[in-house]
Amino acid sequence: MAEFVMPQLGADMTSGKLLRWRKNVGDRIQRGDVIADVETDKADIEVEVFTTGVIEKVLVQPEEKVPIGTVMAIIREEGKAAAVAVPPVSAVPAIALVPAPPTIAAPTVSAPSSPAEMGGPRLHISPVARKLAADLGIDPVTVTGTGPGGRITMEDIEHAAQAKKAPPVAEATLDRAARMRQIIAAAMTRSKREIPHYYLSTTIDMSRALAWLTQENLKRSVEQRLVYGVLLLKAVALALREIPELNSVWSNGKVMQCPDVNVGVAVSLRGGGLVAPALHHTDHLSIDDLMKNFSGLIQRARAGSLRSSELSDPTITVTSLGEQGVEAVFGIIYPPRSHSSASARSRNIHGRPRGRSHRGPC
Repeated sequence: MAEFVMPQLGADMTSGKLLRWRKNVGDRIQRGDVIADVETDKADIEVEVFTTGVIEKVLVQPEEKVPIGTVMAIIREEGKAAAVAVPPVSAVPAIALVPAPPTIAAPTVSAPSSPAEMGGPRLHISPVARKLAADLGIDPVTVTGTGPGGRITMEDIEHAAQAKKAPPVAEATLDRAARMRQIIAAAMTRSKREIPHYYLSTTIDMSRALAWLTQENLKRSVEQRLVYGVLLLKAVALALREIPELNSVWSNGKVMQCPDVNVGVAVSLRGGGLVAPALHHTDHLSIDDLMKNFSGLIQRARAGSLRSSELSDPTITVTSLGEQGVEAVFGIIYPPRSHSSASARSRNIHGRPRGRSHRGPC
């Protein structure tokens, strides 16, 4: 049997809430299938499974919030027999229950349904508007009339119905954004306090790369054009392939070299906050595939539909503010990654583009 646990989707995550199961007990699952949606303080995440088999039992129900590492389901691995549940035998003899005497329901009294029935002022509303209110589920008593003498019109009922359907200001969303900022601040403070940082900077002549990018985009349609950022991502990935010792994370008190190069991309969210999901196997992707995956990753990050592996697998993070005129960004290391890379672009007084990058090992 294998255990499916609440994953840790970032160093700042301590618990998660199960939103829903995508698979049921008895369903067969493959490694990499999304079987659950989990809510964190940063986003709603599609959680993948890394075992092939059959779901034997679920231990956590939707809307339950549990700490990371909590067993959420039991999976019978492929090729293994199902566990046979044996009902427990009670040593206490069964006791016949005496049926309780039937209860007599108390008489109910209907409450008056209108101000007139309660002896209050008569409601000024036309029969047509009253019927519309009944059809739309609107209580006319709660509607302020704008007609002559305060009479409630059909337009008043329609406006009340629209206001009822309109979602109120999402306090939960605002609270979530505030929590995200607090969590990011706490994680970055801890990183700066506990991880030794140092910064290196160098000037790189990017004129040939930018000239190639300009000429390449002239041959492409608008939908297929490349952005400057994919060149930075590809360069970082190839550098990690050349120096694999830098492609590592800090785990269990030591540096663990990772077999795959998964470059994380810092993405700002529209509602506030920041996530840094991974582009898997960045070093093996062509420029076109990298551009496609990069665009899709940003869209899904902002739509709240990231996968758990995309948040747990980055081995390095890249941030670029060059298109805003920033020459260099010295990022804070995000645990458990042991390095961060910040790249940017500007033009010097001679018009030659240049880039800067840094790495800070823990």
